[in-house]
Amino acid sequence: MSDFPGIIDRMDRTHPRADWAAFAAADPGFARTVEERFGAFPHHVLATLRKDGSPRTAGLEVRFLAGELWLGMMPDSLKALDLRRDPRFALQANPGPGTDMAGSGDVRIGGRAIEVVDAETVERYVDAVHPPDPSSFHLFRTELTEVVQTYVEDGTHLAVRVWKPGEPVRTVRRT
Repeated sequence: MSDFPGIIDRMDRTHPRADWAAFAAADPGFARTVEERFGAFPHHVLATLRKDGSPRTAGLEVRFLAGELWLGMMPDSLKALDLRRDPRFALQANPGPGTDMAGSGDVRIGGRAIEVVDAETVERYVDAVHPPDPSSFHLFRTELTEVVQTYVEDGTHLAVRVWKPGEPVRTVRRT
C-alpha cells in the first residue's frame, strides 16, 4: 500500500491534466476557437467507457464557466455512472450541417471528469445555468489531457492542431 501514492504521482506526470483556464492561458486564441465551436450548437457527443471497457456515446450540453469546462447530466444517466466508474472521456463538438472543414473545423477534447458534490459549487452552477431539475443532477468538472482542432487550411491542407498540458501547441499539416 505504501507505493500507491507514488504510483498516482507517476501517472500524473505521465498523463498531465489541466483545467480550462490553464488551456486558455496557454493559447487564448485556440481556446476561443474551441469555445466558439462548442457554442455554435447546444448538443455535442460525449464518449465514456462502459463497465466492460467498450465505448458509449451520448448527447450532452457543456458549459464554460469560471475557468472550467462543466458537464451536467440527468440523475443516474448511464454516462454519469460510466464517469463515476472511470472518469476518462472524449467530447466531440457538434459538427453542424454539412461536412466541410472550412472555418473552425472539427474540435475534440479529451480528459477526466471529476464529479462535484460540494453544495456551494453546485449552487453556483445552478444559479448560472438553471438546469431543468436543479435539485437532482450530476455535475462534473473536467481535467483536460488534450484539445484537438482539425480543419482545412488555405483550401489545400488538412491541419490538425493539438494542445496537451505542459507542451506547446503543435500543428501537423497534410496535403
